[in-house]
Amino acid sequence: MTRYPRDMTGYGAKPPRAQWPGNARIAVQIVLNYEEGGENNILHGDPASEAFLSEITGAQPWPGQRHWNMESLYEYGARAGFWRLHRMLRDLPVTVYGVATALARAPQQVAAMTAAGWEIASHGLKWIEHKDMPEEEERRQIAKAITLHTEVVGTAPRGWYTGRCSSNTVRLAAETGQFAYVADSYADDLPYWMQFDERDQLIVPYTLDCNDMRFAIQAGFTNGGQFEDYLKDSFDTLYAEGQAGLPKMLSIGLHCRLTGRPGRAAALQRVIDHFKSHEDVWFATRLEIAEHWARHHPPRTELRPSEMDRETFVAEFGGIFEHSPWIAEAAHRRELGPTHDGATGVHQALTRIFRAAPVEKRLAVLTAHPDLAGKLAAAKRLTTASTAEQASAGLDALTDAERAQFTALNDAYTAKFGFPFIIAVRDNSKTSILEAFQRRLDNDRDTEFAEACRQVERIAEVRLIEKLGP
Repeated sequence: MTRYPRDMTGYGAKPPRAQWPGNARIAVQIVLNYEEGGENNILHGDPASEAFLSEITGAQPWPGQRHWNMESLYEYGARAGFWRLHRMLRDLPVTVYGVATALARAPQQVAAMTAAGWEIASHGLKWIEHKDMPEEEERRQIAKAITLHTEVVGTAPRGWYTGRCSSNTVRLAAETGQFAYVADSYADDLPYWMQFDERDQLIVPYTLDCNDMRFAIQAGFTNGGQFEDYLKDSFDTLYAEGQAGLPKMLSIGLHCRLTGRPGRAAALQRVIDHFKSHEDVWFATRLEIAEHWARHHPPRTELRPSEMDRETFVAEFGGIFEHSPWIAEAAHRRELGPTHDGATGVHQALTRIFRAAPVEKRLAVLTAHPDLAGKLAAAKRLTTASTAEQASAGLDALTDAERAQFTALNDAYTAKFGFPFIIAVRDNSKTSILEAFQRRLDNDRDTEFAEACRQVERIAEVRLIEKLGP
């Protein structure tokens, strides 16, 4: 049994209505990353100097040495940049991603964050790379970060964002049971749930595009105007979607040493003014968004198709293709994942098996279908699904003349093609079924076999939608 863990569907074409407070058309969430004093530095016990997200484009680590210029760039964020941004944003809800060791070296800044009522989430123990870190070491560092954060801030963190994370990070953070949300994802414009060992963890995705880190990479922003235009365009697009009835969340990522510089701070101020010029904008911390989402959009409790064992999967979906449980059995052995946890996903999994089957097996599926308004229907020996489908078009209440007409058409069709006439009854009326019956009798066998197969797939789709929802 193969299971693919990535969810490539998410909310799809029909995202949930966020129901932001006050019927806001958009939730604006500003993150201030506080990393200064937690970066790579041999003073911190690290093997080399920092080389990430600074004014020194293309910087390289200096093994065993302090990098004085790099250190002073980070120090600017703590000494000057933070305070400039604090003055600008102190009256807004802000979430701080605080590296625990950096917060421990910033008592005045932590006091200012707290006085402003900002949420201080955990940004890990140190601002270092985690991709090659052994799982047990990362687990230990998460625990140590929570402890240090609690000592420094006075309360335990409710949110988590590592940033330079490993493939284990989100699972390990969820494992603690500590966090109302984890933000190590860029996969959506809305929060969503993930499950780890039966624990539901809310993910509040972050951003790398609406993020001043793009001032510190080669393909990024080169001046404040580019940053300003991009944030305004992002806001305007999401605001329009909210006006159309589908509100989203705009995440903005800031760094003290980057946007804290005067030329960039000026652009940020113009952006904030633009946001404030609109009505129905909810400025919120990530924790406020997480708590709202948990109240209004709790995790699903039903068993997902991709998580079902073979017996359960076949019991649920073995009858979707009439009297052909082998299709569900084969589908269960294929690669399934979160993207299959809905009608469209299960339908794809089943129809792939049907389409790949040899002609004789597909013919057996066709011949498993009953005649429309035929002897099985009269004897009440149809499956529950077929009974309901035929009744939906009034085929269970025919006049004697109509029944005789259907009988004659069934006999003629079966004699010509060797399988019963099949049509997705729920897409039709009694009249359109009779018209299709007479029209399709003129087809050659290959054409009609292909059409019958298409109708079988459509019947399966309708049944799955009725069972699982659109």
